[in-house]
Amino acid sequence: MARSENNKPLEEVIAKLQFNDSGLIPAIAQDYVTREVLMMAWMNEDAIRETLSSGQVCYFSRSRGKLWRKGETSGQTQTLKNFRIDCDSDTILLLVDQIGVACHTGRRSCFFEEIDTNGNIKIVSDVLKSPEELYGK
Repeated sequence: MARSENNKPLEEVIAKLQFNDSGLIPAIAQDYVTREVLMMAWMNEDAIRETLSSGQVCYFSRSRGKLWRKGETSGQTQTLKNFRIDCDSDTILLLVDQIGVACHTGRRSCFFEEIDTNGNIKIVSDVLKSPEELYGK
């Protein structure tokens, strides 16, 4: 796991971040090796603290209103390799070691729909594991 810039204490890093009015910041997860963009989710201060202290990625679930530890129900975990902040301090990039699929649809990436120049939607990634297998629904 990467350390914060110049080894600043965690609270200084959090103070630097620009959270929205709901106390959230977008976080993009990218595969550490392939650089494939896997997903986008939200983090709050507690999710950032837990992620940086544990090395396992934790998000904030807006629908559940609580912390969401990636893989806690599906087993599809993300181990943090590098934590980056964009130039405006309003978006986080998480370079991760993704175990299994990242998307709740059972695909490797949540970005599986491609729009062509005519506006047609094309599915560019197959389901690797059914949602029923992932979540027992």
